[in-house]
Amino acid sequence: MSRRIESVLPILHTPWTPDDQIDFTSLRRQIDWCFELGAHGIASAMVSELLRMTPHERNELARAMVSIADGRGVVIASVGAESTRQALELAEGARDAGCDAIMAIPPISTPLPDEALLRYFGTLADKIDLPLVVQDASSYVGQSMSISFFARLLEKYGPEKILFKPEAAPIGPNLSALRDATGGRAKIFEGSGGILLVDSYRRGIAGTMPGVDLLDGVIALWNALEAGDEEASYRLYFPICAIVALQIQAGLDGFLAIEKYILFKRGLFASERRREPYSWSLDDETRAEVDRLLEHLAQALQPDPLG
Repeated sequence: MSRRIESVLPILHTPWTPDDQIDFTSLRRQIDWCFELGAHGIASAMVSELLRMTPHERNELARAMVSIADGRGVVIASVGAESTRQALELAEGARDAGCDAIMAIPPISTPLPDEALLRYFGTLADKIDLPLVVQDASSYVGQSMSISFFARLLEKYGPEKILFKPEAAPIGPNLSALRDATGGRAKIFEGSGGILLVDSYRRGIAGTMPGVDLLDGVIALWNALEAGDEEASYRLYFPICAIVALQIQAGLDGFLAIEKYILFKRGLFASERRREPYSWSLDDETRAEVDRLLEHLAQALQPDPLG
């Protein structure tokens, strides 16, 4: 592993052109902004709309991420799929593109027993010479995975090979259970978008994988937590928490709709376009509330004149 996988690793959103192709100009603006803010790296995952992409597009995105990042930080490509064969081909594409690690959710079409999950993730670990982030995204897609399964996987492959992004509810207690079950060896990342970052940080996470929309606030919050600055931490946390609470109400499509609105509003994306079909869009009142909360976040990001 050439770079350490830690700290703030934002999950990229995929911008789309009017003819439904990846908008690489907006993608570059997004990635540049991540590194300008001090992100440790970038990654793709569920809010990248991977489940609505063709395999070619997912490989194309991985190559673009590596090219645009240009050595400025860690690049992690999500390769989870409905079969081991599909996931392995995507993982090979990520490796060949020059990614530093891969991440995978389990298949979501059917619940799998631990032995099947072990074969699925074990194949990726055995065949791909990169660290593997095992993601439980069951808060919005697929099934949850047990703490005992995570511990078994870590015992077999070790903490430099296997990392974790557990998102099954209740997230905080599950983070602690995984930490305790592995004697603190598990390297754990939280993916709540920031709404549970303070609680998760106190449970010993190695980093966070938020969306890009609130990244300035999340990085400032992470730095405040690292510095032990309680007042700054909560000042930043409250508007982030309120925005993510609005996103949660409509599941994955809620995150996508609001996050893309914010990225468009910030001038990073040329449009709010999402890939169809989707189940939910912002109404005017939600949009107005997001705007008000962004103002609160902007104020929270201002230096303390008394500090």
